[in-house]
Amino acid sequence: MSVQTTPHLNFRGDARQALEFYQSVFGGHLVVNTYADFGMPAEIPGADKVVFGLVVAENGFRLMGYDIPGQTEGGIAGGGSTRRENHTTITDQALFVSISSPTLAELQAHWDALAVDATIVEPLAASAWSAGFGMLTDRFGVTWSVSVAAAAVRA
Repeated sequence: MSVQTTPHLNFRGDARQALEFYQSVFGGHLVVNTYADFGMPAEIPGADKVVFGLVVAENGFRLMGYDIPGQTEGGIAGGGSTRRENHTTITDQALFVSISSPTLAELQAHWDALAVDATIVEPLAASAWSAGFGMLTDRFGVTWSVSVAAAAVRA
């Protein structure tokens, strides 16, 4: 039996923009269904918002997202912030999205795209455990932890 985990992010009105952005970063196929697509009358506020969104790429990237009904402030639900202080990551966010790539060059391309209008928490650089590690909070409030994958992972 195999299990696939897909992060599902809950947005406050800008899920479509976020999912389109993530598709531009990672490639792949974007699926967006609105509340109106599933029967909400089009004239009701929020009918054009995302009830089901998914980005799936051949490189293994998968991410889901939707708009919380009635919320229009933008960004990810829950908010919070992440920062580095005294060589320690300090956060009140419930989760990070973690990605890894086999090479620094591949990771750098994703990093550079995610970093547009982002807050850099930890610059992408070699670390004690990886040829490349970095953290940033993107324009939608999602914090990404990125690293070059280890050659072998032991269970």
